[in-house]
Amino acid sequence: MEAAGYYQQFERNLEIILSGLEAGLDIRSTALGTSLPLEVYVLSEVLNQGGGQFQLTTEGAFDRLREFYAQFRQNEAGTEALMQRILADKKDIMRTPEGRVLTKEMLIRRLEYFNEAARQVNVMRNQHALGSPPQSRSGVGAALQK
Repeated sequence: MEAAGYYQQFERNLEIILSGLEAGLDIRSTALGTSLPLEVYVLSEVLNQGGGQFQLTTEGAFDRLREFYAQFRQNEAGTEALMQRILADKKDIMRTPEGRVLTKEMLIRRLEYFNEAARQVNVMRNQHALGSPPQSRSGVGAALQK
């Protein structure tokens, strides 16, 4: 999927992830437990680089995502216009701890991440609905635990 597709699905992806967390999915045993709050933070920094006004004060994955989503919804039209502008700009560079990177690339990677995270949450919801045990108790990796 190209960047335009990820952009068009972004709000829907956020809603899928939030609804899964609100339904009680436990993501602590998955990579999402660690990566989701980090990716939300990086996304807010990318948007702030382009002129956004995102300020995150919470730490947990669910709380941080909810806080970001609330700020996103407050100025949805402005944020969408900002995202379109960043995606159209081929030269804007932002500084990161690793060096300088294209702001457009940073945004595309975040959009890809949220698309994949929403897919993963959907899979987890389907597994839960079918009565599958959580991965931490399914026996996967049991040989590694001592």
